Amino acid sequence: MKIFGLSGHSGSGKTTLMVKLVPLLTAKGLTVSTIKQANAGFDADKPGKDSYLHREAGAKEVLVASAKRWALMHEYRDEPEFTMDQLLARMSAVDLVLVEGFRQWPHPRIEVWRQAVGKPPFFPDDPQVVAVASPDQPDGLDRPLLDLDDAGAITRFILKNLGF
Repeated sequence: MKIFGLSGHSGSGKTTLMVKLVPLLTAKGLTVSTIKQANAGFDADKPGKDSYLHREAGAKEVLVASAKRWALMHEYRDEPEFTMDQLLARMSAVDLVLVEGFRQWPHPRIEVWRQAVGKPPFFPDDPQVVAVASPDQPDGLDRPLLDLDDAGAITRFILKNLGF
């Protein structure tokens, strides 16, 4: 499995770009999965549902399954947060895993940056950023600038960067 990421401040357009890239990459014949970093308190479950009650009762893992999908919820309890390798080991093998967030992980990534967000870019201090996708020209940019509105060009950049 190859790994490639998108990073950027909240509101920069990472998710919007991600949902444009997935169908373009799958149209090239690749199998693609995604991992998204969420805030610490996120909950994919709903209070009052059986699976929620199972977790609240103390279950370490709850697997919910139907004829169309399944989801595994794992409570860390007193464990440290899983590493990239531990999380990837729980996923089915695919050609490419696109990662949104997780800037501490060692994988190549495109930074999505917008001047309008009002925050400085990460690329000057992040050697994993191989390009910046933006409608703006960040000061001091020393790597490729990709047009944030051209998902096709960004797809081609990712494929070339990963050797596909």
